[in-house]
Formats: sequence, C-alpha cells, structure tokens
Amino acid sequence: MKTLVTSICLAVFGIAAVPAAQAGEIWRASGFEQPESALFDAANKRIIVSNIAGNPGAADGNGYLSVLSLDGKIVTQHWTDGMDAPKGMAISGGKLYVADITKVRVVDLASGKLDSSIDVPKAVFLNDMTADSSGKVYVTDMLADTIYRIDGDRPELFFKDAALASPNGIFADGNRLIVASWGKGIKPDFSTAEPGGLLWVDLATKAISPLPGAQKFADLDGVIAIGDSIYATAYMTGTLYRYHEGGAPEVIATFKPGSADIGTDGKSTIYVPLMNEGAVAALSLD
Repeated sequence: MKTLVTSICLAVFGIAAVPAAQAGEIWRASGFEQPESALFDAANKRIIVSNIAGNPGAADGNGYLSVLSLDGKIVTQHWTDGMDAPKGMAISGGKLYVADITKVRVVDLASGKLDSSIDVPKAVFLNDMTADSSGKVYVTDMLADTIYRIDGDRPELFFKDAALASPNGIFADGNRLIVASWGKGIKPDFSTAEPGGLLWVDLATKAISPLPGAQKFADLDGVIAIGDSIYATAYMTGTLYRYHEGGAPEVIATFKPGSADIGTDGKSTIYVPLMNEGAVAALSLD
C-alpha cells in the first residue's frame, strides 16, 4: 500500500523517481598477486597493474608490474620486475612513475625497463601518484601526512599537514589535487579511530579544503575524477563511492574488502584492483 501511495504522489506532483546509482561490471581479470593499482595507459591502449606480492611495507624484491588489455586479458604477467611493494602510478613525459615504499621507481613506458629509482628523503609509506598538466608528479606518504612533488628526478616536499589525515589516493584535477584520506588514528589492523574523507589542495597556494558533505565517512584508498564526479574506494569495506560537490557520497558498487587504487579511461570506465582477490574489475558507469 505504501508503494502504491508513493507512486500516486509521484505521478500527481510530477516528481521523477531517482534510481539508485550503480556501476555495472564488464569483466574481471584474475591471476595477479595483491594488485594495488590499475592505471589506464591511453597512448598504448592498455592497463598497467602493480603487484605487491608480499608485505606492503617490506623491501623484499617481490613486487612487479603487469600489463592488461582493455578487454581484460593479461598481456604480460611480469612486465617490470625488481620492485619491492609497488602501489600507485603516474605517467609523465613518456615515463611511468611508481610509488614503492620509500622510493619512486621510473620505468620506460615503451619497453617496461626499470630505468632508475628516486629516493624520497624521510618517506615512510609512499602510496598513490598523479601527474598534473605541466608534467609534475605527486606522491602521497600515507603514514606521514605528506605529499611530495617530483619534477624530473628531483623530489621535494610539497605539502605536509595533519589535516591530510593519512592521505592515500591523489588525483590532479585542473588547478588542484583531490586527496582521499584514510583517516586518523590508524590501528595495527589499519582500521581508524576516525574515518577519512575527501579533501583538495590548491596547486598554487597549497591551501587545503575539505569537500563539503564528504568528511569522516570511510577509510578511503583510491580516487579519480570524471567530469564533475569524484569516485573513491574504501579498502576496508570494498565500497566504491561517487560524489558530487555539495552532495553526499553514494555507493555505486560493493566488493569484498580490498578495493584499492582505481584507474579510469576518463570517460565511462573505472578499473578497480581487488587486492585480496588477486583480480582487477572493469566497471561501466551509468
């Protein structure tokens, strides 16, 4: 009866029912070893996947990169070896930059050859990466409330503030960096005393601002922006959120715990690494 009354009211007053937001799974590729990040390589029409293959904080030499086709087939399992626990990635100037605990690895994008390693002084746990329109690369240090900037092969402290609240995901969006924070008071099991949210940092002034309505709602991992929508994963619950500025985060997909650093083609597809399942899922947006 309640449903009937609601339908009548909607019809009488001309109110359109709004369907729940959702993203449909196109394919799922398996066979990875703790895939942490899935980066869309537009120039080469492929997806690059980072495999931790061990303890996320251990310099054990087990980490590597894989190449995945756009239809979900593994092209090269071990494309780049010689890493420890590779996580977030960014492309700039024909090179691939990879966050690897306290170093940033530089890989030739054409060959997959590991060119060099950039030591980041005082780094604790480098996590996600992004590149701005000028080619500068940024990397978060989740356990030090810090963002570093790399120009060529020179790392520098860009921004450090407790308000970053364990910055994990990062995405360059015009004149700002969108940051997904894990939260404050991280416990041994990586749960938090206070969950994280979405923030942004002005590239010119370095002013930090919370995104309204998206504070203290989840322990966030990866983040991307497509048009006027921001998408972020919550690793501990496996949730993928969509957010429009001024609104509230809405759930559009749910996986098992372990959804990590998402990538996108910038149009209608999101690539979600599922760390605990050794898989990457491709989702089509509404």
